Amino acid sequence: MKRFSKAILKLIQGLSKAVLRFPLTIFFLICCTTLTCYMISLHKSPDLIVQKLMFVFLLGSFIGVSAQFACERFPRLARLRWALYALSALLTLGYYFIISPAPTIDYGVGARTSVAVISMFCAFIWLPSYQGKFDFNSVALIHFKSALTSILYAGVLAAGLASIIGAVDILLFRINSDAYGYMMAIVWILFATTYYLSLLPRFNSETEFDQTYAQEASQCPNFLEILISYIAVPLVAGYTLVLLAYFVKIGITMNWPSGQLGPMILAYSAAGLIIYILASGLENRFAVLYQRIFPKVLIPIVVMQLISVYIRLSAYGVTESRYYIALFGIFSIVIGIVLSFTPVKKNGLIALLAAGFAIFSILPPVDAFTVSRNSQISRLENYLQTEGVLVNGKINPETDADMTLRLETTSILNYLERRGYLKEVAWLPADFETSRDMEKTLGFEPAYKYLGDNQNNFFAHLDMQKPINIEGYDVLLQAGTYRGMDPKEIMTYNFEVHGVSYKLILDPVSTKETRVSVQNAAGDKLISTGLYDFAVSITGISNRPKEALDAEDLTLDVENKNCKMRIIFQNIGITYGSGGDAGADYNMFILISVPAQR
Repeated sequence: MKRFSKAILKLIQGLSKAVLRFPLTIFFLICCTTLTCYMISLHKSPDLIVQKLMFVFLLGSFIGVSAQFACERFPRLARLRWALYALSALLTLGYYFIISPAPTIDYGVGARTSVAVISMFCAFIWLPSYQGKFDFNSVALIHFKSALTSILYAGVLAAGLASIIGAVDILLFRINSDAYGYMMAIVWILFATTYYLSLLPRFNSETEFDQTYAQEASQCPNFLEILISYIAVPLVAGYTLVLLAYFVKIGITMNWPSGQLGPMILAYSAAGLIIYILASGLENRFAVLYQRIFPKVLIPIVVMQLISVYIRLSAYGVTESRYYIALFGIFSIVIGIVLSFTPVKKNGLIALLAAGFAIFSILPPVDAFTVSRNSQISRLENYLQTEGVLVNGKINPETDADMTLRLETTSILNYLERRGYLKEVAWLPADFETSRDMEKTLGFEPAYKYLGDNQNNFFAHLDMQKPINIEGYDVLLQAGTYRGMDPKEIMTYNFEVHGVSYKLILDPVSTKETRVSVQNAAGDKLISTGLYDFAVSITGISNRPKEALDAEDLTLDVENKNCKMRIIFQNIGITYGSGGDAGADYNMFILISVPAQR
């Protein structure tokens, strides 16, 4: 019992020191935890500002760690600690103003936040080793050990608390199921991160106690040495042999991969570099051989990957994912060359170059988003100009466009629409929507690639045995359209909310597409969406006509500042092709929420 009390006291002391050492980070972690608990309590999608604040607080926590390590590395900054914290808080606030205009949490917000977080992580991993004040490999090893220990403690704690909550719920009294979510948020966001920070030594401290603790923490335990040298290193070696054999196969068949190679080698390079850093402080034969061989083997493997990526870029243009795969490939080659000619003590260059490449990817005009947007717009214009649909910046509608042009045009327009780039296409109408306006603007309907040549039909239906959550909505309406309807047969449903009149409109614009919109009494459109893109997207979830799908698989959510609408499909039937039976049928529940009138 005495040893247990000492262990608990030591844990509390460590957490307390972490709070005092990283106050800004702990503040942002508390904010993240509070917001997560709030979102759990909503039982619905949170407001956009809440989602944005989560991204801001996440980045702020990393900025806070970087600020503290900068204070510990540079004595002059230590004297200005609170001023540096204030500057860090201003940077975090500035990031909020950067993402606040975004209408949704889209790919751009997620990618920019991820890049910023990676850059901050690289910064605080590298800072203690600046000018050789502390060995970078030891810093990385300490972070790795601390993270593993924190995950283990948090996992045990979460499992134990979940068991206690479950026992109380079963044996004593009912507990709201949200309690599990609240507990997990507190344990994994607040406790796990704080405990991880409490295990990190003061790398650049001059006191004997801190130096002794840092040296002890930098020792690699036997189990970890075995894990790295005799398990991880042989696995990477085996994976390397598979990749080399595959490249030999490519050389013989001259049949290049269709796209799966890039992500595989990206994961291989990332894992290989992490293991390289962890193995750099080891002196056994496997670790030493890995240090000598891996950087040199990495170069030809990544070169082959870049050739594959180049083929994809030439055929389909640049997208954000291809941009990052190519950029990481270039980074891997540079790192491979650098590590081949520098000692392992210079491994801090990995973190510096990673941060540099990450920042490069979000700086206009060479950032992933600008390059991808310009590439796809140019690709679309080249297609249409070649086919005579776009002449001198003006559209010449083509009613007899071949399937290849239709498929490629639809694919590019959908990509630009999802990313919000259509407004950058000068020759398109300002309010252009692909599913609604493509035929009347370009002369031909959208076309989509499907799962297989023999797949002519798709059908999905809702599991009606399970309840549907309607919380947060004012009305629920049931409606449907079918492919044989006259396009002029617009269906309307009148309803009232708090004494105010509204109208739900179903407009079958084609045999495949239906536009669903809500208007107020003045005829102003509050919200609108098409159905066909969503219907096509779920063909990847299920093609099992006999199995019902859950409501979340068949739910389309649309939201703006004026209104929100949730469409839960009872069933969707699609017939592909261009015959008389081609088209789509929809039956659905439509839930609508409108703002309260003042």
